[in-house]
Amino acid sequence: MKNIILKSIFFLLVLIISPEVSYSNTDLDVYMSDFYSKSNEASQILKEIENSLKEGSRKKVCSRQREAARLGLLANKSLIKAFEIEGANPPMQAIKASQQRWESILNEC
Repeated sequence: MKNIILKSIFFLLVLIISPEVSYSNTDLDVYMSDFYSKSNEASQILKEIENSLKEGSRKKVCSRQREAARLGLLANKSLIKAFEIEGANPPMQAIKASQQRWESILNEC
């Protein structure tokens, strides 16, 4: 009985002390995560600009627009890479439309 208790305690200690297994992200996960984070950040910047303009402030509008556009363009590149890794054909019409939208935002200021 004592032996079983000692083995159980030892087993629990090994489980508690042993390092956790770290599962690394695949390249697809990395590119998709990059796409989502950059596109969300770009959209957030544009919403902040819109709110600032509604309040009558034009403070740093162009520089923030350029930053949002830069992030949007980088997000598109990550999305294309993710499709390439997956071996699927990207929806090029939608990506090109998005690309043109971000480029027009970038060039408007």
